[in-house]
Amino acid sequence: MISRNIITDILQILLLALLQIFVFNRINIAGQYTPVVYPVFVMFYPFYRNRYIFLVSAFVLGLAVDAFLGTWGINAFATTLIAYFRSLLFRNSVDNETDSFSFQSIQWSQFLFFMAISILIHQTVVQFLEFFKLNRIPEVLLNILMTSALSLIFIILYALIFKIKQKV
Repeated sequence: MISRNIITDILQILLLALLQIFVFNRINIAGQYTPVVYPVFVMFYPFYRNRYIFLVSAFVLGLAVDAFLGTWGINAFATTLIAYFRSLLFRNSVDNETDSFSFQSIQWSQFLFFMAISILIHQTVVQFLEFFKLNRIPEVLLNILMTSALSLIFIILYALIFKIKQKV
């Protein structure tokens, strides 16, 4: 029997992939910077749930985005990578020495740092795998910074609208 959590995850994956492909990929700032919001699934996935289902879900989400963008697994790899290291990123973003993970117990600055570092890692992997050439390093670095900043703005808006910090 399929649990309600898995059905909810599948619906979230579909919704985020479709939003990324049909809405956010159409937003271009300065003609080249596009917000990336689908990693919110990885960042806000409950810590207490099954880790293996989480990793597979993150991979499927990235693969769904790759299928529509023709990026040959780059987004799947980057999304699975931040999913794999999410607990470590969260632990290093928080000053607490406790083993419990909760967005409710951290300050907004820690919450923002966790989101920023996750997006920065995701975008670094995507940009270097997709566009890396030695003669384009400054352009790629600028693209990473601008896309990460733009994505962070949209993800903060998402967190504020859905009150993620209070719920997860």
